[in-house]
Amino acid sequence: MTQLASDSSRLRPLNGPASRTDLVADSLRNAILAGELRPGETLVERRLSELLGVSKTPVREALIGMAHTGLVTVVPNKGITVRTLTLEDVRKVYEVRLLLEPWAVRTTTRCESADVVHRAQGALNEAAGLLSAGENHELSMANRRFHRSLYSGCGNALVVDQLDDLQDLTALGVVNLLWDRWPTWREEFVEHAEILAAVSDGNEDEAERLVRDHIQKSLTNLEAAEKAES
Repeated sequence: MTQLASDSSRLRPLNGPASRTDLVADSLRNAILAGELRPGETLVERRLSELLGVSKTPVREALIGMAHTGLVTVVPNKGITVRTLTLEDVRKVYEVRLLLEPWAVRTTTRCESADVVHRAQGALNEAAGLLSAGENHELSMANRRFHRSLYSGCGNALVVDQLDDLQDLTALGVVNLLWDRWPTWREEFVEHAEILAAVSDGNEDEAERLVRDHIQKSLTNLEAAEKAES
């Protein structure tokens, strides 16, 4: 049984109201998406509570919530582990993103928010600095922030919540499954810049098309990889 790494740098005592479940969930989510907690790794409540400096109750509640969003899995006779995604799992994530995200970015673009463009540009600038550093996990998180900056302005909390969960699964799948198969981060960076330019110009048709094409490319790669393995 794989045990929890004791030196996970993102799992440190929490400041502020440390009993709050959402703080624990945010810390665990960041550690998972940064690759510090690996797929298949067992998450032991007692050990996590020690690392985070909280009681086991908020840890247990956080893990239950994360099981509902799909980042962790309850395994009989083993406990709770970081989810191990298959190509099929990731393909399904991209299929749902293809339905929701182009519409969300189009709607955000229509609102013409300077704050949205500013946040997205900041994430894009961060990604630019990580491209040559080989920091795949950090680059994945910057990409996630870029996408969220653009779809979160759509004004529909249900869509934003769904896309947040899908982006978490995307980040988990990209780093652990996809980038070893096809290292597309430089191509994705160029596409992100094109999407942001369309949003900044207020061109909602172009922004929607570019986001759809961007997601479809990954979906096409996933479908081809599944066929190759069948």
